Amino acid sequence: MRFILRRLGFYLVAAWAALTLNFFLPRLMPGDPATALFARFRGQLAPEALEALRETFGLTDQPLIGQYFTYLSNVFRGELGLSVAYFPSPVADVIGDGLTWTIVLAGSALIISFVIGTLLGVVSAWWRHSWIDTWLPATFAFLAAFPYFWLAMVALYVLGFKLNLFPLGHAYGDDLTPGFNFTFIADVVRHAALPVGTVVLATTGGWLISMRNTMITVLGSDYVNLARAKGLSPWRVVLRYAARNALLPNVTGFGMALGFVLGGSLLTEIVFSYPGQGFLLVQAVRNQDYPLMQGIFLVITLAVLAANWLVDLMVLWLDPRTRDTA
Repeated sequence: MRFILRRLGFYLVAAWAALTLNFFLPRLMPGDPATALFARFRGQLAPEALEALRETFGLTDQPLIGQYFTYLSNVFRGELGLSVAYFPSPVADVIGDGLTWTIVLAGSALIISFVIGTLLGVVSAWWRHSWIDTWLPATFAFLAAFPYFWLAMVALYVLGFKLNLFPLGHAYGDDLTPGFNFTFIADVVRHAALPVGTVVLATTGGWLISMRNTMITVLGSDYVNLARAKGLSPWRVVLRYAARNALLPNVTGFGMALGFVLGGSLLTEIVFSYPGQGFLLVQAVRNQDYPLMQGIFLVITLAVLAANWLVDLMVLWLDPRTRDTA
């Protein structure tokens, strides 16, 4: 319990540091959101409107320390300001919409690639030197050498444009109304098939090779040899003794990847015009939308910290040795 609380305290300090940097960095940059939005109207607004816009975005003459505590108070209430690119929509609403699609796309791709890669790594290590071990790692390592956005463009051109088997972009058809029904869900799955598939092809190799190499080391350990000497079934030896211990490095990597899922598969979302976090970030940069950039960076940072803490808990459960040192 002390270990869990100690790690939680560390991540809370890191979260406070991220919040502080997120407050000060935009204020060190030239310009501000109000000026950027005022410039977009190209003289259609009166000069007096600039001051009103500054107040709307929370840019006041209040001392910096006062603005800092106001900012912290707003963040804890979920108020991240107004978006410039999607004015007058609140940043929290814009991020919430993109977050859903990012979880659908990048989250499902990560889970699928992790499960497939880990299982194939176990199979490849158990039947070492067989044709499975010869072809599987080499094939997926070859696919991993291609950037996933390049695979996305090839898949979009061949399967979407030439063969017309999949939609060319977006998250669902323009003629559908979002809702929890079979027609809409099936269309969402159909639109996500190509982007998810390309990310899975490009990332499965890393999980496979990592799991295979760790499994080979674990299979040569004394406790695995003892389990074999006891006459335990091969599958019990593989799953209960070897795979459980070999899984620890992959679980750690999965936790890190899970945190970065909220950043979205940036280039894949751009190729498929998928309305996720990565696509929103590009729009924020193009429009100098500092409040939206702040909100996205904050969500990504907090997601990484939360994912790391969950990994600490999972490692504590998977590896009893860590409980002794905790």
